[in-house]
Amino acid sequence: MLGWGLARSTAQYRKQPPDDTEIISALAQLTTKHPAIGVWQSHHRMRLTGQRWNFKRVYRVYTAMGLNIRRRAKKRLPARVKQALFQPGSPDQVWSIDFMHDSLWDGRTYRLLNILDDYNREVLAIEVDTSLPALRVIRVLERLKEQRGLPAMIRVDNGPEFISAKLDHWCREHKITFTYIQPGKPTQNAYVERLNGSIRRELLSAYVFRTLDEVRLRTTEWMYDYNHLRPHKALGYRPPVPIQL
Repeated sequence: MLGWGLARSTAQYRKQPPDDTEIISALAQLTTKHPAIGVWQSHHRMRLTGQRWNFKRVYRVYTAMGLNIRRRAKKRLPARVKQALFQPGSPDQVWSIDFMHDSLWDGRTYRLLNILDDYNREVLAIEVDTSLPALRVIRVLERLKEQRGLPAMIRVDNGPEFISAKLDHWCREHKITFTYIQPGKPTQNAYVERLNGSIRRELLSAYVFRTLDEVRLRTTEWMYDYNHLRPHKALGYRPPVPIQL
């Protein structure tokens, strides 16, 4: 006993903080799946799943985790299903589309929109400009529609132009299957990635361009040579579109 009549064990007792591990885990899962969720929604959702913690306790943990501070959630892409690289059996079954970028001599940047027929590796279009939004992509596809028709499938990555609602609506309207590769998996779009490498090595890294007109002229010449004169190993050392003699 201590001098004032208290047991030593009582005087030395320190209240242990409650174990909030389960609440922290539950809140973390909820706020990850629902970035804008508030404390009341969190509380009621947990109660519906049988986790009946006191609201004051949930609120204390919620604020301790800093969830009461307005947070800006990163926009997330929908899950992409892993798919093997589909090898078409005829032209215009699958087109692959991708973007590239480079700089002019004065430092201005520009972009290239590359469209490839996966069957015979024919380059269908190389569009060059400082900006190529979704509406410009649609315009190029409309031009190809008039020239040769449209494919059954278009394969793209997850660029902002390709996740546009306008482009998705256009493809649905024309009954085109719009296929996305998984983020960070360029090998799922290997045909156009190989084309990009050739353009980078043989064109963009080989020449100095001062104007967009110079880029357009050189890419037109390069595309003709690639389609009609260049032998491709994958095609038995024949060009994609042999010249009729």
